[in-house]
Amino acid sequence: MTSALGVFSLALVVFALAAALSRSRPVPVAAVSGAAVVLSSPGGDAGLRPAPHRGLEQVGRAGAAVLVLGTILLCLAVVARGVAAGRAPWGNMYEFGLTGSAAVAVAFLAYGRGRPTGVLAPWTVTLVLVLLGVSVTSLYTPVDDLVPVLNSRWLVVHVAAAITAGALFTVGALATIAHLVRQRGGGDEDDHFSDLAHTVHLVAFPVWTFAVIAGAVWAENAWGRYWGWDPKETWAFITWVFYAAHLHALSTVGWRRRAGWLALAGFLAFVFNFFGVNLWIPGLHSYAGV
Repeated sequence: MTSALGVFSLALVVFALAAALSRSRPVPVAAVSGAAVVLSSPGGDAGLRPAPHRGLEQVGRAGAAVLVLGTILLCLAVVARGVAAGRAPWGNMYEFGLTGSAAVAVAFLAYGRGRPTGVLAPWTVTLVLVLLGVSVTSLYTPVDDLVPVLNSRWLVVHVAAAITAGALFTVGALATIAHLVRQRGGGDEDDHFSDLAHTVHLVAFPVWTFAVIAGAVWAENAWGRYWGWDPKETWAFITWVFYAAHLHALSTVGWRRRAGWLALAGFLAFVFNFFGVNLWIPGLHSYAGV
C-alpha cells in the first residue's frame, strides 16, 4: 500500500509535467505540420496552433508506465489484504475503498487504451490518491473476522458488482465533466469524452442493476425480506434512477444536453451512498462499521 501511494504520487507529478509541457507558445501551422496554409495577418491568431514540446510524448509514456506500475502494486495490496483476512477483501469501508481505488485505476487503463484521455489521467490519479488517503488515515480497520450476517457467498457477488459499477461510474463522471467543460467553452455536443462516458455508462448501468438485485436477494436470506427501504437500499435505488434517466435522456430529442448533469447527479448519489450513509445514517447495513 505504501509503495502504491508513492508510485501514484509520482504518476501525478509526471502527468502534471505533461500538462505543463502541452501549454506551449502558439506558432504557425506550417511550422508545425509543414502543410501549405494561409496564415493570418499580423496580430491575428488564425493559422496558429500550440507547438508540441519535444519531450511531451516521452513524458506521457512515462506517466502511463508509472500509472500501470502503481495499479499493479495496488492490486497486489488488495490480494495481500485478502490473503491476510482469508476471505474476499471487501468486508468493511477500508477494504471497499482499497479495492474500489484499484478498480478505478484498472477501469481507466482499460477504457482509456487507444483513446485521447490524457487530460483525464491527472484527475483520475488525484481521485485514487484521495480515496486511498482517506481509506488509510480515516477508514483503516485491522484484519478481523466477518460478522455472521456478512459471512455469505453474496458478499463476493453483490459487493464485487457494486465495486465494478462504482469504478466505471467514476471514470464516466470524469469524462462527463470534461465533456461539459468543453461544451460550455463552445465545443461540440458530441466529442470523444461524451463517447467514452456513454460507453462506460452502458456497461456500468446493468452491472449496478445486478448489484441492486443481488443485494435484494441477499437481504431476503439475511433479514427475511427483499426490500425494506433501508437508507443503503434507498440511495442505491436513487443512484439507479439517475443513471436510468441519463441513458434515457441520451436517446430523447431535446434532452441530450441535460444527460451529462443527470449522470453527475447519479455519481454524487453513489458517493453519498458510500460515505454519507455508512458514516452518518444508521441502518441495517451499519454493522459493517468502517
